Amino acid sequence: MAKRSITRRWFVNNLGIIVLILVVIELALIFAVQNYFYNSARQYLVSKLNAVTGVLTRYSADSSTNLSAELRSTLEGFSDKDKMELMAIDNNGVIALTSSGFSPDAPMAMPDYDNAMNSVDSYGYSVSRTANGERIMAVTYPIAAISNEYSAIRVVTSLEAIDHAIMTFVLAATCVAIAVVVLLGFSGLYFVGSIIRPIQEINKNTEKFAQGDFSARIEQQSEDEIGALCDAINHMADELSNAETMKNEFISSVSHELRTPLTAIKGWAETLNDGADPQTMQKGLRVIVGETERLSRMVEELLDFSRMQSGHFTLNRAAMDVLAELGDAVLIYLERAKKDHITIEYDEPEMLPIVYGDKNRIRQVFINIIDNAMKYSEPGSTIIIRAEAPSEIAVRITVEDHGCGIKASDLPKIKTKFYKPNHTRRGSGIGLAVADEIVNMHGGTLHIQSTEGVGTTVTITLPSYKVHK
Repeated sequence: MAKRSITRRWFVNNLGIIVLILVVIELALIFAVQNYFYNSARQYLVSKLNAVTGVLTRYSADSSTNLSAELRSTLEGFSDKDKMELMAIDNNGVIALTSSGFSPDAPMAMPDYDNAMNSVDSYGYSVSRTANGERIMAVTYPIAAISNEYSAIRVVTSLEAIDHAIMTFVLAATCVAIAVVVLLGFSGLYFVGSIIRPIQEINKNTEKFAQGDFSARIEQQSEDEIGALCDAINHMADELSNAETMKNEFISSVSHELRTPLTAIKGWAETLNDGADPQTMQKGLRVIVGETERLSRMVEELLDFSRMQSGHFTLNRAAMDVLAELGDAVLIYLERAKKDHITIEYDEPEMLPIVYGDKNRIRQVFINIIDNAMKYSEPGSTIIIRAEAPSEIAVRITVEDHGCGIKASDLPKIKTKFYKPNHTRRGSGIGLAVADEIVNMHGGTLHIQSTEGVGTTVTITLPSYKVHK
């Protein structure tokens, strides 16, 4: 499909309409000016005829006066003969007398005379051309009522001067219209160019983005919507670049996380296959089971994340006891904490409000948060786990560690998928994002407060069953 540029569309749609409007306006002005000049000339001719007929009427009232002689004298003494010609037309419709003294040799068309004769006591008017092509205006008034020899008097003037003035106006109006079109054309091209240039740069850079190159940026040249669009695309490029970096780090981290337990499982499997004493076999099996569980949790996190991305992540909600799930999660890590010389202090209350949720997913959140606390804690440190009910409609679980903490710059991104603030620690970087999503789906919140070198506190708040009733 052929592409139509914005410039061409602007010329066709906008400038074309403007030109059409200007043409219509100019034609209307020409028509109005021509009517004004022609009407003025007509009124002037009528006034001259009125003056002549007034004189002739006074002469006709005097019976001693020869009207024909007076008419001839009036024509010969006509004061405006340099501007127009006064004529007397006999009863046969032939021009008998003229103010110039010259009568036409052959009959000529006089539409104004015909109009005057067809209407009683009315002026006849016409605009026509002579045999040599000159435009003339003629006005005729019947005088048969006051003369037996002549039927009408007629005044004729050339329109050459008027047409010249009208043509001058037309040329001036045309020049103004052309100047307006040229000015609009240049200003429009500049305006369209200010839009096209950023769009072309955007198009060029987005092609690079499509190929995976997020280093290009668009220079902001204005503070309008185009500038805002450039800023938005640059921000999108930053986010895509960060996402690409985190994705690569995630792949590298997951590869390492998968390789480590697989290597341990393979090594111990080979050792056990070669034969070993019962104590070594028991130790090897324990390692294989532990690493298998680690792999299983990692795969489950990846599957959960995939379900969330595709919108297929679901919850099987029911009334549940949060303390039971939290107690199971704590129990899972008590033995490991002893081996890592980490103390877990669990302040378990007697009772908490019932929560309406998916117990398996809530346990998964607790396991993930406690596992993170274990990963970032040093031997000899303490992890404090508390559960409480700040009100009858909410349950709050707090997991506090005294590990390495999180940098202030990393804290806003900590729940972002694939993001790992500390690459020296194991983990895929999606566990916290999955936990946050699960808590949000339950209508709760997951808040992280941390100080680098001091420790981290994770607070999970869930609505109680009363909220859902």
